[in-house]
Amino acid sequence: MKTVIDLLREGVRKYGDKPYLGNKRGDAWVTYSYRETDHLSSAFAASLLEHGFEKDDAVSILSEGRCSWVIGEFGVLKAGCVSVPLSTKLTGDEIIFRLDHSESRALLVSENNLAKALEILDKAAKKPLIILISPVNEKVLGLAGEAGLRAGKDFLVYDDLVASGETLLAKWDGRLKEIDSALSEDDTVTICYTSGTTGNPKGIMLTHKNYLHNALNAARVVRVEEGWKSLIMLPLDHSFAHTVGTYVFLEWGLTMYFVDAQGGPVAAMRNLPKNLLEINPDFLLTVPALSGNFMKKMLAGIAEQKPFIQKLFKKGLEAGIARAGDGFHKPPLGLRIKNFFPWAAANALIFPKLRGVFGKNLKFCIGGGALLEIKQQEFFNAIGAPVYQGYGLTENAPIICSNSAERHKFGTSGVIIPNLDVRIMKDADTECATGETGQIVTRGGSVMKGYFKNPDATAETIVDLWLWSGDLGYIDADGFLVVTGREKALLISADGEKYSPETIEEAVVNTSRFVSQIMAFNEQCKYTTALITVDGDALRAAVKKEGITPDDAGLDRVIDIVRDDLLGFKDNGAYAGIPGQWRPASFALIPGVFGEEHGLVNSTMKLVRYKVRDFYRNRIDELYSSGLADPHIEGNRKALREILK
Repeated sequence: MKTVIDLLREGVRKYGDKPYLGNKRGDAWVTYSYRETDHLSSAFAASLLEHGFEKDDAVSILSEGRCSWVIGEFGVLKAGCVSVPLSTKLTGDEIIFRLDHSESRALLVSENNLAKALEILDKAAKKPLIILISPVNEKVLGLAGEAGLRAGKDFLVYDDLVASGETLLAKWDGRLKEIDSALSEDDTVTICYTSGTTGNPKGIMLTHKNYLHNALNAARVVRVEEGWKSLIMLPLDHSFAHTVGTYVFLEWGLTMYFVDAQGGPVAAMRNLPKNLLEINPDFLLTVPALSGNFMKKMLAGIAEQKPFIQKLFKKGLEAGIARAGDGFHKPPLGLRIKNFFPWAAANALIFPKLRGVFGKNLKFCIGGGALLEIKQQEFFNAIGAPVYQGYGLTENAPIICSNSAERHKFGTSGVIIPNLDVRIMKDADTECATGETGQIVTRGGSVMKGYFKNPDATAETIVDLWLWSGDLGYIDADGFLVVTGREKALLISADGEKYSPETIEEAVVNTSRFVSQIMAFNEQCKYTTALITVDGDALRAAVKKEGITPDDAGLDRVIDIVRDDLLGFKDNGAYAGIPGQWRPASFALIPGVFGEEHGLVNSTMKLVRYKVRDFYRNRIDELYSSGLADPHIEGNRKALREILK
């Protein structure tokens, strides 16, 4: 096989009329077999050719997961074009940047995202053709009419294109075969945009070779069985879901169903519990925010039970965690026997009801997107619905390693997939010893082609075929990769969304009266915080002018002044577009400066983020200890007493 289209055809050969895709249409679940997916995607490709699409034309996709997303993308690839998956959470300006930068000729969009797309369409440098990939209705026609889109010209419907494409297949059969024959393993499949550490996001070019290498080797780490089902809860623009759902499923003969998003994202969240019970998935792909929400709801449910049930659950959970150890090294037999009966009682009476929210057939979940805290891993394993942590990055297509039922260790990201070289580097020339932390670098067929229209960034990231991830970690004595953080950290929210900290830091420094240095922080938390140092002279002058006394009440007033100053960028037009979730909701005042004494800055006075994070870990922990984004904490009062003296 040289292309992912070959992988689809191999899936047809092996699994034929077995279901590959499924989603709800109205009140009924509709499925498409491997054979139907191949045929319908060819019909869609024929329609694209009929409308003048040519090799390497970019086609963006803005939609929640659905069958037409996958069939449509395969059609795009069969027409020789390139897919540009877009997150439905993007702002209008972010969508415009990606449309313009990728030079997208068309935008495949669902009804739920049509209004957003139409609002910004005129801002695009070249107005893309709109193709609706969900069923057409009066609302859709009304929106298109209001936007002045002409049916059949700059507004098309996926269902109509597939239907007409079936009659066009004979006409375009020869051209489709020519395109297929000319495709190379190095041709770009997708341009996936990710947030850069500075400035605009970069477009990651992933090729047929990248996806085939990653999917086929990842499939050898996590073992599944032909015929298993999964409900895809993650968006398909998410690299993890895209590779596993689209390509690994083809390899193993699996069926992916999509959460019913008819009615929008709120409806999708409401439908998720019902869909899980309807599908009864054998395994799930998840991110920490999703699994964390399930865990919180389970614990809240237990808290409402009688004391006897609460006690039985607590003892059973503790026993289950003790019996498992770290998942790799089994605890002594005596300890396992001692904890057997408390665990067995809870496993008979309570745990089945908890894991029943996932349906009747769940064997395990695979976690990606962000690091999964060990408490979640231990909890779900103890109740019989284990979540195995994996790790990857989009530039690696994306999977680098994963835990599995056969081999797992809590607190790690798992074992490295076959045929991928991974090193832990202390610097450009020095490889770390076992257990020593350094930057994770990879080499192999999964490594991206490069950043679209950005050779400088490509050269900085890929050096002598090695991809420098920017992530820190180590390989332990048992061969498991442990990811410890980012050298050039992106902010990562609780749901796995990412954002550049430099964008916020630049905004604060450029608009603040008092803040001298800032490091924004969010590692899978509900809100963003910041560590800041201030201009002591300026702050003391302001305090004196306001006549504030340094008692506790006065110090709280100073904290309010600093908070207002810190967030002053919101009123500056250049920075008003920074999303609210990334604005620092609380902060820790640091006396003095981040200096070279403890290696907190490098020779050019840039912050060494992971060292600042580790050095001030107690201050960061204080910001999140109460669960409330409130800077009126004792650590800030103590810091102010030192700053103002």
